[in-house]
Amino acid sequence: MIEYDHEPVRGLPGDLPKGEAVLWQGAPDWRVFLRTALYSRWVIGYFALLALWSVLSGSVGGAVASVIAAVVTLGLLAGFAVLVARTSVYTITNRRIVLRIGIALNKCINLPLHLIGSAELRALANGYGDISLHLSGRHGLGYAMLWPHARPWKLSAVQPMLRALPDAEAVAKLLADACNALVPNVKEEPRASSVNRPATGLEEAHA
Repeated sequence: MIEYDHEPVRGLPGDLPKGEAVLWQGAPDWRVFLRTALYSRWVIGYFALLALWSVLSGSVGGAVASVIAAVVTLGLLAGFAVLVARTSVYTITNRRIVLRIGIALNKCINLPLHLIGSAELRALANGYGDISLHLSGRHGLGYAMLWPHARPWKLSAVQPMLRALPDAEAVAKLLADACNALVPNVKEEPRASSVNRPATGLEEAHA
Protein backbone atom coordinates (compact mmCIF):
# COMPACT_ATOMS: atom_id res chain seq x y z
CA MET A 1 0.00 0.00 0.00
CA ILE A 2 1.38 3.43 -0.94
CA GLU A 3 0.96 6.63 1.05
CA TYR A 4 -2.64 7.97 1.21
CA ASP A 5 -4.15 4.73 -0.17
CA HIS A 6 -6.25 4.63 2.99
CA GLU A 7 -8.10 7.86 2.13
CA PRO A 8 -11.79 7.15 1.41
CA VAL A 9 -11.81 10.31 -0.73
CA ARG A 10 -8.55 11.75 -2.08
CA GLY A 11 -7.39 14.62 0.10
CA LEU A 12 -10.09 14.15 2.74
CA PRO A 13 -9.98 12.46 6.17
CA GLY A 14 -13.29 10.67 5.68
CA ASP A 15 -16.29 10.13 3.46
CA LEU A 16 -18.27 13.20 2.49
CA PRO A 17 -21.40 13.78 4.58
CA LYS A 18 -24.74 13.75 2.82
CA GLY A 19 -25.28 16.96 0.90
CA GLU A 20 -21.60 17.84 0.61
CA ALA A 21 -19.87 17.76 -2.78
CA VAL A 22 -16.33 18.42 -3.97
CA LEU A 23 -16.21 21.53 -6.16
CA TRP A 24 -12.47 21.67 -6.84
CA GLN A 25 -9.18 20.01 -5.92
CA GLY A 26 -5.65 21.11 -6.64
CA ALA A 27 -2.09 21.27 -5.38
CA PRO A 28 0.86 23.67 -5.54
CA ASP A 29 2.99 23.71 -8.67
CA TRP A 30 6.44 22.84 -7.33
CA ARG A 31 8.33 25.22 -9.63
CA VAL A 32 6.16 28.19 -8.71
CA PHE A 33 6.25 27.13 -5.05
CA LEU A 34 10.05 26.98 -5.19
CA ARG A 35 10.23 30.50 -6.58
CA THR A 36 7.55 32.22 -4.51
CA ALA A 37 7.44 30.34 -1.21
CA LEU A 38 11.09 29.29 -0.87
CA TYR A 39 12.53 32.40 -2.54
CA SER A 40 14.87 30.51 -4.84
CA ARG A 41 15.73 33.66 -6.82
CA TRP A 42 16.93 35.37 -3.67
CA VAL A 43 19.02 32.32 -2.83
CA ILE A 44 20.61 32.39 -6.30
CA GLY A 45 21.28 36.10 -5.97
CA TYR A 46 22.89 35.66 -2.55
CA PHE A 47 25.33 33.00 -3.72
CA ALA A 48 26.00 34.93 -6.93
CA LEU A 49 27.09 37.91 -4.84
CA LEU A 50 29.30 35.67 -2.72
CA ALA A 51 30.91 34.22 -5.84
CA LEU A 52 31.43 37.68 -7.34
CA TRP A 53 32.98 38.96 -4.13
CA SER A 54 35.32 36.00 -4.05
CA VAL A 55 36.42 36.62 -7.64
CA LEU A 56 37.00 40.32 -6.97
CA SER A 57 39.00 39.37 -3.89
CA GLY A 58 41.15 37.00 -5.95
CA SER A 59 39.81 33.85 -4.34
CA VAL A 60 38.91 31.44 -7.12
CA GLY A 61 38.45 28.66 -4.58
CA GLY A 62 35.95 30.79 -2.69
CA ALA A 63 33.98 31.39 -5.89
CA VAL A 64 33.91 27.67 -6.66
CA ALA A 65 32.79 26.92 -3.12
CA SER A 66 29.98 29.47 -3.46
CA VAL A 67 28.78 27.86 -6.69
CA ILE A 68 28.83 24.38 -5.13
CA ALA A 69 26.95 25.65 -2.06
CA ALA A 70 24.35 27.27 -4.34
CA VAL A 71 23.80 24.05 -6.28
CA VAL A 72 23.41 21.99 -3.11
CA THR A 73 21.07 24.52 -1.47
CA LEU A 74 18.88 24.82 -4.56
CA GLY A 75 18.79 21.05 -4.90
CA LEU A 76 17.55 20.69 -1.33
CA LEU A 77 14.94 23.43 -1.78
CA ALA A 78 13.75 21.90 -5.05
CA GLY A 79 13.46 18.49 -3.42
CA PHE A 80 11.39 19.98 -0.62
CA ALA A 81 9.17 21.79 -3.12
CA VAL A 82 8.53 18.56 -5.04
CA LEU A 83 7.58 16.75 -1.82
CA VAL A 84 5.22 19.54 -0.81
CA ALA A 85 3.53 19.41 -4.21
CA ARG A 86 3.18 15.61 -4.10
CA THR A 87 1.82 15.40 -0.56
CA SER A 88 -0.49 18.44 -0.57
CA VAL A 89 -4.09 18.46 -1.74
CA TYR A 90 -6.34 21.50 -1.48
CA THR A 91 -10.06 20.72 -1.61
CA ILE A 92 -13.01 23.11 -1.85
CA THR A 93 -16.46 21.67 -1.21
CA ASN A 94 -19.80 23.41 -0.91
CA ARG A 95 -19.28 23.48 2.87
CA ARG A 96 -15.58 23.73 3.65
CA ILE A 97 -12.00 23.98 2.54
CA VAL A 98 -9.72 21.07 3.42
CA LEU A 99 -5.94 21.32 3.36
CA ARG A 100 -4.29 17.91 3.33
CA ILE A 101 -0.69 18.87 4.08
CA GLY A 102 2.46 17.50 5.66
CA ILE A 103 5.38 15.45 4.41
CA ALA A 104 6.53 13.41 7.41
CA LEU A 105 3.30 13.86 9.38
CA ASN A 106 0.13 14.05 7.34
CA LYS A 107 -2.68 16.25 8.62
CA CYS A 108 -5.99 17.54 7.30
CA ILE A 109 -7.09 21.06 8.19
CA ASN A 110 -10.85 21.55 7.96
CA LEU A 111 -12.02 25.14 7.41
CA PRO A 112 -15.82 25.54 7.34
CA LEU A 113 -16.73 28.16 4.75
CA HIS A 114 -18.60 30.29 7.27
CA LEU A 115 -15.29 30.85 9.12
CA ILE A 116 -13.80 32.56 6.08
CA GLY A 117 -14.30 36.28 6.55
CA SER A 118 -12.56 37.10 3.26
CA ALA A 119 -9.98 35.76 0.85
CA GLU A 120 -7.17 37.57 -0.93
CA LEU A 121 -5.74 36.58 -4.28
CA ARG A 122 -2.08 37.34 -4.92
CA ALA A 123 -1.66 37.07 -8.66
CA LEU A 124 1.59 35.61 -9.98
CA ALA A 125 2.92 35.15 -13.51
CA ASN A 126 1.22 32.92 -16.11
CA GLY A 127 -2.10 32.66 -14.30
CA TYR A 128 -0.67 31.23 -11.09
CA GLY A 129 -1.48 32.72 -7.71
CA ASP A 130 -1.75 32.37 -3.94
CA ILE A 131 -5.03 32.64 -2.05
CA SER A 132 -4.79 33.64 1.61
CA LEU A 133 -7.78 33.05 3.87
CA HIS A 134 -8.78 35.57 6.53
CA LEU A 135 -10.57 33.60 9.23
CA SER A 136 -13.22 35.15 11.45
CA GLY A 137 -13.47 34.32 15.13
CA ARG A 138 -11.19 32.01 17.10
CA HIS A 139 -9.84 29.03 15.22
CA GLY A 140 -6.87 27.67 17.17
CA LEU A 141 -4.61 27.17 14.14
CA GLY A 142 -0.90 27.84 14.64
CA TYR A 143 1.62 29.10 12.12
CA ALA A 144 3.91 26.10 12.64
CA MET A 145 0.99 23.72 12.06
CA LEU A 146 0.25 25.27 8.67
CA TRP A 147 3.68 26.24 7.33
CA PRO A 148 4.45 26.50 4.46
CA HIS A 149 0.73 26.77 3.72
CA ALA A 150 0.41 29.98 5.72
CA ARG A 151 0.76 33.62 4.75
CA PRO A 152 4.30 34.81 5.57
CA TRP A 153 4.86 36.97 8.66
CA LYS A 154 1.27 36.64 9.91
CA LEU A 155 2.31 34.96 13.14
CA SER A 156 -0.35 36.26 15.52
CA ALA A 157 -3.29 36.41 13.07
CA VAL A 158 -2.54 33.21 11.17
CA GLN A 159 -3.90 33.02 7.62
CA PRO A 160 -4.03 29.64 5.84
CA MET A 161 -2.83 29.87 2.26
CA LEU A 162 -3.46 27.93 -0.93
CA ARG A 163 -0.09 28.31 -2.64
CA ALA A 164 1.15 28.33 -6.22
CA LEU A 165 -2.20 27.47 -7.77
CA PRO A 166 -2.67 27.22 -11.54
CA ASP A 167 -5.63 29.23 -12.86
CA ALA A 168 -5.82 30.92 -9.47
CA GLU A 169 -8.33 33.58 -10.49
CA ALA A 170 -10.88 30.92 -11.44
CA VAL A 171 -10.30 29.12 -8.12
CA ALA A 172 -10.79 32.38 -6.22
CA LYS A 173 -14.10 33.00 -8.02
CA LEU A 174 -15.27 29.46 -7.31
CA LEU A 175 -14.45 29.94 -3.62
CA ALA A 176 -16.29 33.25 -3.50
CA ASP A 177 -19.36 31.69 -5.12
CA ALA A 178 -19.28 28.77 -2.66
CA CYS A 179 -19.10 31.13 0.32
CA ASN A 180 -21.91 33.31 -1.00
CA ALA A 181 -24.12 30.28 -1.63
CA LEU A 182 -23.66 29.11 1.95
CA VAL A 183 -24.60 32.39 3.64
CA PRO A 184 -28.38 31.87 3.83
CA ASN A 185 -28.15 28.43 5.49
CA VAL A 186 -25.03 27.90 7.59
CA LYS A 187 -24.99 24.74 9.71
CA GLU A 188 -21.35 23.88 10.45
CA GLU A 189 -19.02 23.29 13.34
CA PRO A 190 -17.99 26.57 15.02
CA ARG A 191 -14.24 25.98 14.84
CA ALA A 192 -11.63 24.96 12.37
CA SER A 193 -10.11 21.57 13.08
CA SER A 194 -7.13 19.48 12.12
CA VAL A 195 -6.72 15.72 11.83
CA ASN A 196 -3.21 14.34 12.23
CA ARG A 197 -2.32 11.09 10.54
CA PRO A 198 1.13 9.53 10.37
CA ALA A 199 2.34 9.25 6.77
CA THR A 200 3.09 5.47 5.31
CA GLY A 201 -1.19 18.87 3.29
CA LEU A 202 -12.22 37.80 -3.26
CA GLU A 203 -9.91 40.47 -2.90
CA GLU A 204 -6.95 40.69 -5.21
CA ALA A 205 -3.41 41.79 -4.39
CA HIS A 206 -0.91 41.87 -7.22
CA ALA A 207 2.64 40.44 -6.75
